[in-house]
Amino acid sequence: MAEGSSLDTPRFDAGDIERTSTESLYQGFFNLEQRHLRHRLFEGGWSDVITREVHVRYDAVGVLLYDVERDSVVLVEQMRVGALDDPLSPWKLEPVAGLIKPGEQPADVAYRESIEEAGCEIQELFELHTYYPSPGACNERVTLFCGLVDSRNLGGVHGLEEENEDILVHVLSFARAWELLGAGRLDNAMCLIAFYWLARERASLRARR
Repeated sequence: MAEGSSLDTPRFDAGDIERTSTESLYQGFFNLEQRHLRHRLFEGGWSDVITREVHVRYDAVGVLLYDVERDSVVLVEQMRVGALDDPLSPWKLEPVAGLIKPGEQPADVAYRESIEEAGCEIQELFELHTYYPSPGACNERVTLFCGLVDSRNLGGVHGLEEENEDILVHVLSFARAWELLGAGRLDNAMCLIAFYWLARERASLRARR
């Protein structure tokens, strides 16, 4: 058997889990559930019933805006409540991002959020990856894109007033952004995944000019 060939198709799927009960612990902008279940074991048989709390969220989209002509990226800065105890600052530099509303496709969200958060129209969109940021505790899946843009005249403060958004737009050279990533300033999964993709594909994108 070829090395790793058994990983192409998972050994187990949702049919190998028995959910005994689910309790709603909290309902708000996001929900918290307590789930009781057991699952098949790699060496055969079933686990005992285990109890886990799951943060139930909407799926999300992230989009790294890149200007091929100027070799620049567009990032947004805003306060993040999950980083209130960050030793440096709760204000984080990130790609444009947003939640997928019922009936929306991920690409639709990428175009919409780029206008709302950065005042920027995407000229061409590439889907990079879909991933779980924290599958041990959260059901959210993120679809990550790179959007090609014209970064001239971008900047300023954006966001929807009704959502209390206060978002500052930054246009940075790729070299400067890469320095910030290396220094630990771009410390969220969307940035890391998107920038490592861009570092690999940047030359081919610029060769298309």
